[in-house]
Amino acid sequence: MRCVIARFPFELTKSGVLESMKGIKPEPGTGESVIVGRRHYPVKQVGQIITRQDRRDFSAAEVLRAMAQLGFTCRTLPKAAPVSALDAVQEASAKLGTPVSV
Repeated sequence: MRCVIARFPFELTKSGVLESMKGIKPEPGTGESVIVGRRHYPVKQVGQIITRQDRRDFSAAEVLRAMAQLGFTCRTLPKAAPVSALDAVQEASAKLGTPVSV
């Protein structure tokens, strides 16, 4: 499949990605990830291996899109929960259903 990552065209196949990632140890990461084989790899690590480019040259979204099109399972960051503007007493009071006068 033809993919454009960092303005460069690449011909990627699922078997080619599997072969490239064989023997590569996943780096610890907390961001977006791609499951290749049975391992979870950070997206930027996969992009660097398959494109042989510096990680600063491409975005995680470009690699996620390409990996999803090839059929790999991709995990994105969950959306953050909204931050409460109430202090602890006001929040507890709101949960109990009684307003607190400040």
